[in-house]
Amino acid sequence: MKLTEPVPGGPCWVELSTSDVPGAAAFYAALFGWRAETDPRPEAGGYTMARLGEDAVAALSPVYRPDQRSAWTVSFATEDADAASDTVRSAGGTLLMGPMDVFDQGRFAVAADPAGAVFSLWQPRAFAGAGLLDAPGALGWAELLTPDPEGALAFYPAVFDWTVDATERYTHWGVDGAEFGGMKALDGEGEPQTPRWVPYFTVVDVEIAAATALGAGGRPLVPPRHIPGGPSVAVLSDPQGAAFGVHAP
Repeated sequence: MKLTEPVPGGPCWVELSTSDVPGAAAFYAALFGWRAETDPRPEAGGYTMARLGEDAVAALSPVYRPDQRSAWTVSFATEDADAASDTVRSAGGTLLMGPMDVFDQGRFAVAADPAGAVFSLWQPRAFAGAGLLDAPGALGWAELLTPDPEGALAFYPAVFDWTVDATERYTHWGVDGAEFGGMKALDGEGEPQTPRWVPYFTVVDVEIAAATALGAGGRPLVPPRHIPGGPSVAVLSDPQGAAFGVHAP
């Protein structure tokens, strides 16, 4: 990720909705060294901040429904959550929740692109987003898996004004040319075929991270591999079933 701080249009935060907040906190502490702090206010609903040192890097929260699967959601910064929500709908997406205020921290909405991949919009107020990006243990890349790359190429630049660097093998997303993520077409083979955003967290060594995740109760979805001319990557699942990636630039 060439973005090192939240900027409008770029990824600014990641949240894990999980069936077991304490269990997930223990897993990610072992893997990334995160320190969990749960908001004690009843109205916060068990929202738990994950920190590296004093920097907030992610959040964990209980699932809303017993049948909801554990999953990560990537949030993108916007200067106006209401206007961005309107643009999502006009571009063919769906608004799933909000926009609504989160105390004095900001205003957010949850949306889905035309293929069904879910993401969030975040309009910062007191809370800008992650204090670290592209550092070990922090968000380093955001990848869209979709059955409709052409539709995504029309949708996301219309909503966020992203720059696009597309090749036959892979599409890179950027803000004013600064890359933060990419897109890969679902091909019907291997990994689950659900359209989704997958956060990748930066690590020093992908092999060690994958082994640590396995020892802490996770499982590999895509084994560690090196992308020619690019990073080493792996896709993992935490003990509650939420998928995420790790990469070593």
